Amino acid sequence: MHEIAVSREVANLGHRNAAALIRKAVNRALDAENVQVPCLISVMLTDAEGIRQVNREFRGIDRETDVLSFPLNELTPGSFDPEACERDWDTGAVMLGDMMISLPACERQGEEFGHGFEREIQYLAVHSVLHLLGYDHVDEGEQKRLMRAREKAIMGDD
Repeated sequence: MHEIAVSREVANLGHRNAAALIRKAVNRALDAENVQVPCLISVMLTDAEGIRQVNREFRGIDRETDVLSFPLNELTPGSFDPEACERDWDTGAVMLGDMMISLPACERQGEEFGHGFEREIQYLAVHSVLHLLGYDHVDEGEQKRLMRAREKAIMGDD
């Protein structure tokens, strides 16, 4: 139903199952958010330097991060409205935006948090989808609590 285009910026990143894990997590997040129309999301898998460069260019932050999200629409968290979204001219699918995931960060954080690479990459994909759907965590307030609660529910941590 949803098209998740996963590309690799850097060859031989060593994770052949990353794309399948991301697709699974993205579909789970979209289903949990009651997104019932076909959607397009572009995913770029990269290394530490690749995501650092994009973080510097687009956010003015000169350091590596784990995931970046680039929503195409201004949406209200928890109330997806396909009529408020850009559509693909050819297919009519809702274009939600782009995400970039650092595979080395997934490895490191998966080990650090004790749950492994597979869970970490799925968590970051869910986190990014929520950003594409209007959720944010810019402060320690209600928005962050709402986003964390949705992440936990989607990941089955509730």
